[in-house]
Amino acid sequence: MKFLFHLGRYAKLMRMVFSRPEKPGIYWKRTVEELEILGVNSIGIVLIISFFIGAVITIQTAYNIENPFIPLYLIGLGTRDSIMLEFSSTLVGLILAGKVGSNIASEIGTMRVTEQIDALEIMGINSASYLILPKIIASLIFNPILCFISMIVGVFGGWAAGVAAGVVSSDQYIFGIQYAFIPYYILYAQIKTLVFAFIIASVSAYQGFYTFGGALEVGKASTRAVVFSNILILFLDLLLTQMLLT
Repeated sequence: MKFLFHLGRYAKLMRMVFSRPEKPGIYWKRTVEELEILGVNSIGIVLIISFFIGAVITIQTAYNIENPFIPLYLIGLGTRDSIMLEFSSTLVGLILAGKVGSNIASEIGTMRVTEQIDALEIMGINSASYLILPKIIASLIFNPILCFISMIVGVFGGWAAGVAAGVVSSDQYIFGIQYAFIPYYILYAQIKTLVFAFIIASVSAYQGFYTFGGALEVGKASTRAVVFSNILILFLDLLLTQMLLT
């Protein structure tokens, strides 16, 4: 019953969020601000993690195919597919759930416990739409860009590590990432990223919006936002993979 209660309240909140805005111009300005806060400020961590994950995948793949009968270009192919199919969408989503999700939940939760949201509602403003909609739109716009950046940097990190460690030559690695390339993999990753972006922004906002108490409750809401977002991302990853790849 508790699950149904939260599901119903979440659906009600989303209905409020996607209601017609009072002044679209204000929402546009807030969306631009959220693009910087939630998107641009996340580029650094995505670059660092993608580079090193690409490097690790390459070294591990090379270690697991130490066989003279297996062509070395498969190292590049394996790195490419691992990054495109799973890492740049799902793992980056999990990382953003921790960084962006906790930020959203703590920001809105703090506004709730300090009665700023109540003040907005007293002024006749749809607080749910005003606070949450720009965050959802910014996430839906910028997270696919982060996913694409992650793909490029991850593949580059694999090349740099593979060549530096001497496990694969540059020509073999480049041939591998080009071999039997399926463009649909990029679309598949972007579809997952869009779904995960919506989950991260909306679930985290839900946790923050219905926070009551003080600073301790804000911290708990932030933790719940990350945990629930991660669980939903992993579940939807399985579901979307079943739907889109089989």
